[in-house]
Amino acid sequence: MSEWSPLDRAGAPLAPHVGPFPRAEFVEVWWRHRGIGTPIAVEHSGTALPLVLGDGVVRIAGEADLTDYHSPLGADVPALVESLLSAVPAGSAIAFDSLPWEAARPLIAALAASGATVASSEHAATMVLDLPDGDYTAKLDGKHRHEIRRKIRRFEEHFGDPGLRRADSGFEVFVEMHRAAPGEKGEFMTDGMEAFFRDLLRIRGAVLDLLIDGGGRPVAAAFGFEDEDTYYLYNSSFDPAATAGSPGIVLCDRLIRAAGAAGKQRFDFLKGTEKYKRRFGAMARPLVAIQGTTP
Repeated sequence: MSEWSPLDRAGAPLAPHVGPFPRAEFVEVWWRHRGIGTPIAVEHSGTALPLVLGDGVVRIAGEADLTDYHSPLGADVPALVESLLSAVPAGSAIAFDSLPWEAARPLIAALAASGATVASSEHAATMVLDLPDGDYTAKLDGKHRHEIRRKIRRFEEHFGDPGLRRADSGFEVFVEMHRAAPGEKGEFMTDGMEAFFRDLLRIRGAVLDLLIDGGGRPVAAAFGFEDEDTYYLYNSSFDPAATAGSPGIVLCDRLIRAAGAAGKQRFDFLKGTEKYKRRFGAMARPLVAIQGTTP
């Protein structure tokens, strides 16, 4: 039995639209490849939270750089906090991150009511695009709409008509393009990270899409998750030889259009407030960190 099996018995995430990140499948893959410390899956009345205790600090399982959202599963947060406090030593430091306000507010209130010292701050944000009926670019201001169309035309001039293909295979292409990138992006895809992503691709809702040029050659790849109403763009890579065609922008355009055509209501760029996400019309969703000490 997995350390995280109590998560399978819990309810829906307290914060809405958080993808696979709080659930057992994602946490198990993260723990297998990245976890350090003592795993503690606290559970009470159908509410659960995956925790890791190490060096006197209790954290939610899943490091902030790889886990875009944290949230309890289920709604009985006071009972969950009571179980949390009985599972960790008195005086443990609390260091929670990546919590949408819908999850942070009940946790802050329950921790404070329990006698814990607690403080909070907004520490990051995801960027979320609400998908309209029809062409998403119709709601963009003229400058941004023109810029996206200009880059698509430039891609067409260099590489022909872009296409998007859901890939049953193609993971190796995603990895190769990652490693071909200069600087930190190229260094990110170590052997260990490749194994992490390979296992993630097996979990429910994980998808891989390839942007192909007019000749059918992959020039960019997107690693994402999807549920019934949202597509989450978790990671992407592109062929450096295709830079002249702005493959990253074209990839996002095609992914957004595909999500809308599939009936999705949101396109979540996940963490990071890069300007290009705003140019697509995405809005910031603040994420909260909680610091404190257990009584």
